[in-house]
Amino acid sequence: MKLALFNDYIPAVVVGDKLIDVSKAVGDDIMKLKPHERMPEIIANFDRLRPALEKAAQAGGVPVSGARLRAPLPRPSKILCAIGNFFEGTKTPVRPLALFLKSPAAVLDPGGTVELPKQQANVFHHEAELAIVIGRRASNVSQADAMNYVFGFTCFMDISARGLGDNVGFIGKSFDTFAPHGPWIVTRDEIPNPNQLSIRMWDDDQPRHDYNTSDMEHPPAELVAYASSISTLEPGDLISCGTNHQQIGPVQDGETVTIEIERIGRFSVKIHDQQKRKWPKEIDRAMADFTRNRRTDPSTPVPAILRPRESGATHR
Repeated sequence: MKLALFNDYIPAVVVGDKLIDVSKAVGDDIMKLKPHERMPEIIANFDRLRPALEKAAQAGGVPVSGARLRAPLPRPSKILCAIGNFFEGTKTPVRPLALFLKSPAAVLDPGGTVELPKQQANVFHHEAELAIVIGRRASNVSQADAMNYVFGFTCFMDISARGLGDNVGFIGKSFDTFAPHGPWIVTRDEIPNPNQLSIRMWDDDQPRHDYNTSDMEHPPAELVAYASSISTLEPGDLISCGTNHQQIGPVQDGETVTIEIERIGRFSVKIHDQQKRKWPKEIDRAMADFTRNRRTDPSTPVPAILRPRESGATHR
């Protein structure tokens, strides 16, 4: 099943190219909640609600193309993101798992506009990622049992500011609008193998990310188990699985960035930068090569884009 929010945060089941309003099926108690509380509550009560949702899904709907899709989780209690977490196409040993927190206030709707902040980053990057949606409260769960706590999956863009002194942490990752996700949540039963999904991204018409989750270092079950050993996970929490950096690139004013994940869907966002900063419109080979080379040689020099920005430096 595909679950979405649209227009005034109306819950919907997605069938083909239609959105079917299921607000009556979920009931008044859920619809009286604040918009950002509705989907987590649907997720927490999904087993009870599923028969009513399946029945409601047989009715007519409205075209997806004519609706305003909302981020399916407008304000999750937590967004956890894996650092790196891909072999980058190498045959190298598994590295320790690491996560960072991204602000829930960074969430952006599909079709929205990423606003690049005034802070003088060296560059702003896109990262196309698969995100896990937690289905029920999880604390210290085993890896063997972890997928039973997963509700489903969604597409996630981890927009990143480089050179602010915290490239894989809160500062570089948490500006408002830096966490677009959607276009909906696909329940776990429709994704038989999350470790075998194609992930693609385009910047305007230029191909960027094009990789498979089979290259993932720490799979979803391990991410959930590890995260739950540190902080109790709640229904609707997001864990983004990281990215393969080999087709990473800059984003800048006026561009449209599109993500697509096999079996889930696709959506686009616009990029706006009031300062109109410019970078070469191409794959960032320095970043791609660094992330690959450091797997075999930890002494690989950090590229300039990841170093703290020098006072007075300018963009092209």
